[in-house]
Amino acid sequence: MTANPYVSTPADRAVPLNVIGTKICVLASAQQTGGRQFTLQSGDEGSGPPPHSHDWDESFYITRGQVVFECAGETLTCGAGTLVHVPGGTVHAFRYGPGGGEMLEVTAGRSRAVEAFSALDREIPPGPPEVEKVVAVLADNGIKTHLPEE
Repeated sequence: MTANPYVSTPADRAVPLNVIGTKICVLASAQQTGGRQFTLQSGDEGSGPPPHSHDWDESFYITRGQVVFECAGETLTCGAGTLVHVPGGTVHAFRYGPGGGEMLEVTAGRSRAVEAFSALDREIPPGPPEVEKVVAVLADNGIKTHLPEE
């Protein structure tokens, strides 16, 4: 992919995607940047994705509030100004802390993050999600969930 200069202003952005309780604003797609994807994510206290893994690296920069990350078996409470890098293949999850939070996400390589977020927004209605359907949509987009067995 060839990268060209790209600028994204608030006026240019589409309505945020609703991804299982997280609002995700796509700032730039891989096509726009030549490979990296940038999203701005925010959520209410306690919301966030289940433990999962994928082939691509992703980095998060917390811009507001607290986000609790579970990464490779370790739990970290991260405040604004913290950068968290998750290498591809690492099992991870996060949830927004007291009062909610916001973070910038950057992915690279073979990332299918924006595609997965778009599919979840399109296929999973607001409210308590049907877990089996969420797992299937994620799997279709290169994301493996690591849910506890019942």
